[in-house]
Amino acid sequence: MDKILRAKSAISNNVSFRKLQYKNLDPATLEQHILDKKIGIRTTTGAINICTGKFTGRSPLDRYIVKEKNTRVLVDWGEVNQPFSEQNYNSLEAKLIAHMNTQELYEMNAYAGSDDAYKVHVKLFAENPYSALFFHNMFIQTPPDTEDPESWTILCAPSFLADPKQDGTRQENFAIIHFGKKRVIIGGTGYTGEIKKSIFSVLNFNLPIQDRVLPMHCSANIGKEGDTALFFGLSGTGKTTLSADDNRKLIGDDEHGWSDNGIFNFEGGCYAKCISLSPSKEPQIYSAIKQGALLENIIMQSDGISPDFEDCSITKNTRVSYPLEHIENLKTDSKGGIPSNIFFLTCDAFGILPPISKLNKEQAMYHFISGYTSKVAGTEEGINEPIATFSSCFGAPFLPLKPQVYASMLGNKIEKHNVNVWLINTGWTGGAYGQGSRIPLKYTRAMISAILENKLADTAFLNYGAFRLAVPIAIEGVPKKILDPRSTWKNKETYDQKEQDLVSLFRTNINQLIDSEDEEFLNAGPILLEEEIVY
Repeated sequence: MDKILRAKSAISNNVSFRKLQYKNLDPATLEQHILDKKIGIRTTTGAINICTGKFTGRSPLDRYIVKEKNTRVLVDWGEVNQPFSEQNYNSLEAKLIAHMNTQELYEMNAYAGSDDAYKVHVKLFAENPYSALFFHNMFIQTPPDTEDPESWTILCAPSFLADPKQDGTRQENFAIIHFGKKRVIIGGTGYTGEIKKSIFSVLNFNLPIQDRVLPMHCSANIGKEGDTALFFGLSGTGKTTLSADDNRKLIGDDEHGWSDNGIFNFEGGCYAKCISLSPSKEPQIYSAIKQGALLENIIMQSDGISPDFEDCSITKNTRVSYPLEHIENLKTDSKGGIPSNIFFLTCDAFGILPPISKLNKEQAMYHFISGYTSKVAGTEEGINEPIATFSSCFGAPFLPLKPQVYASMLGNKIEKHNVNVWLINTGWTGGAYGQGSRIPLKYTRAMISAILENKLADTAFLNYGAFRLAVPIAIEGVPKKILDPRSTWKNKETYDQKEQDLVSLFRTNINQLIDSEDEEFLNAGPILLEEEIVY
């Protein structure tokens, strides 16, 4: 039965609503509300499919942080962290609350962080039941009547549109974080990822400052002997695929914290891409799509109820959210020890980087702050060659502080705990995209397995190329030639030139990020042609 609050106002962090509310409904009831309101359908998988409307992804240009005493000095203001005035915020929030008072609202309670020492209580007030179901799937559940004066509150109303001229927004949609009030307001967009990423941004600000915990955009798993591994990587690098391992339990697939006690998941669920999803490519994700999961923007086949995961007519960013319990091979407490190995995954479509290399502390900081991968040619109109993409700490859109803060914390932890860090290229070999070929997944898996099984302990490493990377001379199950990318190119001079082109891109990017020549990791970057290069 629906739990309805009438008459008395529901109060969360000084936010009050007069309208009746549904509080902490279970997933089955939320699904029924979605169906009754005709804003979603039940698919043959058992999962509900909904359409998020105009926005099928985050809108980074419409994401703001309120500039006030808590943030004025600490936030790294710029294109990612756009300032919003307190005056405009207070006015806009009042309008949003007035609008939500005319709606039938859903209140949900949960928390972010599986470690009790660092968990953050979060309340959601939303006008759509699918926002509530997403919240239930993605956050860690609390007892229904838990109250916490330190909780964060999210107000989410896709039907409310801002007036840019009056409210100070760029356009009608917005996602605004107010650290002083511990509040997030979201309007004009039904894309559920705005909810998830707003709290990730909150943790990325608070945890390093308050608790000396490193927040990370990565997946994590743990072996039978208790060894924890982290996988960092931007979209298309293989982060989800490579962290899914039948011999290891999944801690989490996207957002984690690293404290003195070890690793802990921020989330209670997964938010996975669905484009070209199949049971052979992503068996864990595919099998997790069942009742309780929420599909977003999936086109149905001719029968109207069978998902067509190949169809990207609405968006290439098709998604599914589901609770971690939908995964069989799961570390149920969502925690692990201090990591033994860290993997930085990059899809180098230029075909330059070795498929595996070991990084020292300074190199790890350099490649962490660089966050490199590349867009494949031909995937977007007008792109005829690979396009280098850099995202600091593999999560630049969600970093309120300067990237150096997170890189420094990572470097300190690597040194303190003697953690092995590896750069894994899941991209091209034998030439760039269009000439060479993608490094076979079976070889990448063999390399990672060799590391996790400690088979490289006695292997010799060579200092390789302009990036000065330590490359193993041999790995069981991997052709020796593939470990040397230059040897796979027919034209070695072309490789050398393309390598220098990539070096220049790295240097241009790093120079835009740093404001001091004293950063300890600067000399760990790639070198130009006039300096000595060894192959």
